[in-house]
Amino acid sequence: MENMVASSVVMWKLGAALSASAVASGAFGAHALAKRLGDKGSSTWSMASSYLMVNGVALLAISQHPRFGLGLSGGKGAPRYAGMLIGVGAITFSGSIFLLLLDRSRFRFLGPVTPLGGVSMIAGYLALLF
Repeated sequence: MENMVASSVVMWKLGAALSASAVASGAFGAHALAKRLGDKGSSTWSMASSYLMVNGVALLAISQHPRFGLGLSGGKGAPRYAGMLIGVGAITFSGSIFLLLLDRSRFRFLGPVTPLGGVSMIAGYLALLF
């Protein structure tokens, strides 16, 4: 039980951090980077910020699930694994996009990492489904 509470608190804090980061990155992209990024880059930045927000709110919801850590299907830990996959995926996906937009030549190696973040997020939501 104690492990569930600790996991729930961590998931809540991660969800809150992702959501706050989404607001900050969205504002930064819209105001400080708009001219530098151009229309296409601004659109991509906005999409990455939106993904942070959606996944942050999802983690807030997952953390409040009454069976958090026990799993939705009899103790398999689905919410815990889902939250981990969604959190890591959101950070990897959006973070790599932000860095690529800021300095593509320096962070070129992150290009193949971005889809891995997307796959991680998808796996997290599928963990909740199954």
